[in-house]
Order: sequence, then C-alpha cells, then structure tokens
Amino acid sequence: MKTIGLLGGMSWESSALYYRLINELVRDQRGGLHSARCIMASLDFADVEALQAAGRWDAAGDLLADAALGLEAAGADMIVLCTNTMHKVAGAIEDAVAIPLVHLADVTAQAVTAAGLKTVGLLGTAFTMEEDFYRDRIAGHGLQVLVPDAAARTLVHRVIYEELVVGVVSEASRASFLAVIADLAARGAEGVILGCTEIELLIDQDATPLPVFATTRLHAEAAVRLALES
Repeated sequence: MKTIGLLGGMSWESSALYYRLINELVRDQRGGLHSARCIMASLDFADVEALQAAGRWDAAGDLLADAALGLEAAGADMIVLCTNTMHKVAGAIEDAVAIPLVHLADVTAQAVTAAGLKTVGLLGTAFTMEEDFYRDRIAGHGLQVLVPDAAARTLVHRVIYEELVVGVVSEASRASFLAVIADLAARGAEGVILGCTEIELLIDQDATPLPVFATTRLHAEAAVRLALES
C-alpha cells in the first residue's frame, strides 16, 4: 500500500472528512483491520486565509510547497491537497516535489464526464468560482462550467468562511444553497460540483435532484485507488 500525503488544515473540518473517508474506503476494500497509510501536514488556516485575502498567492504557494516537501521527506508517495481553493497554487507544489499531486479538478471533471454530463454548475469560494485556475481546468475536459450570479457568489463565499469552516451548519444556509443550485439548473446545469470541501457538510445528494459531485469523496476515492494499485 502506498502512503498518501495529506496537505490539510484548510480548514481542519474538511481535512477530518478526508481522513475519515480515506480510511473507510481502505477498510471497505481491504477488509479486516486495514486502514490507510497516510501522513498529514495540517497548516494553520488563519495564516493561509490572511495570504488569500491579501492576494499573496506566491507566498501561499511557497508555504504549501514547503509543507509538501515535508510530506515527501516523511515518505509520502503522493500529495493530496485537501482544499479546492488552494489548487490555485498547485503548480508551486508540483514544481517543489518529485511525487505526483492528485489534482482535484481533474478527478472531478473525470467523474462528471463518466456520468455523461456536459454542463455543470460550480459552487465554491469566490476564488474558485470567479478565477480561471479551477474553472478552466474543468473546462479543459470538454465541459461547460456555470457559476452563480454575483449576489449568489457572495452568499456562498460568506457561508463557507463564516459558517462552514468553523463547523456551523445552518438550515437557513442550506435552503439558500439549494436555491442557488436550482437557479443553476434553470440555466442549464445538468449537475453541480461542490467545489469547496466544506460544502459537503451542508449539501449532499439527498438534498437536491440534480446530480451532485462531492469533491472530497471523489478526491479520497482517487487517492485510495492510487494507494492500493499494484
């Protein structure tokens, strides 16, 4: 079994979900007392968020690349960056290490394509919804990506940073997110990408008739496939 290097803490709420899912998947596939071989570098999200807010993405990339180097030195065979937004600096991580980065946007796009869909809505932080580092990577797989309007993007971003990353799950916010998803469906979205790991604390497939692509689970499944392959 290969060792999964988890680059987390952004936020720890989603990193905890990654850890649980990865170990459950290994247990289910290997049986018995099996669990995942993994190493986690958990950063202080306050430091990362401050760099995000200041637009200091180069410094954020250096911070994450240094943590990835530590995972590689500790014996990780791959890097799993446990956040959608910070894939903005995926290149800095890939340049720093010799082991592969399991890119979340690629994993997600492959799942959308496998489901036979062509047009998909995207929810996430403002960075993920508004900038091209994630949308273009998805679109590069031959998909059309729709994002909410400006007011809805502000709402989604606020709920992520003010509620979900600190473990607050509000029924009012769930209803608001479902309204945003319904609007995306009305505009032609055939499915919706939960492009922020914490959104999975709020929305699941049972909440909406639109096919949901839960990026944390998809990422965890991809990492386990790589870890268990011969």
